[in-house]
Amino acid sequence: MGPLDALNHLVNLLLPALALGLLAASLSKLLWRKALGPVAWKRLAAWACAAALLALLAGLVITGRDGRMVTYAGMVLASAAALWWVGFGPGKR
Repeated sequence: MGPLDALNHLVNLLLPALALGLLAASLSKLLWRKALGPVAWKRLAAWACAAALLALLAGLVITGRDGRMVTYAGMVLASAAALWWVGFGPGKR
């Protein structure tokens, strides 16, 4: 496998978590416009993406394979928890 193939595999591994984080942050900012007004979109997106990436890597380590439905469910729950923490919970500034 060449370096471009390895980069392609890495991007394809991480892309679902990044897309989920960005989409979840955008939709939460849209749905709870008033409540999340003081919180920057970049902060929401960073926390949601980081949580989804951690859940993706944890699912990969635990199950030994990429693309398991339990991993994707964990990504959704982790990003939702991170958005709650930053937007509504104790992590709100």
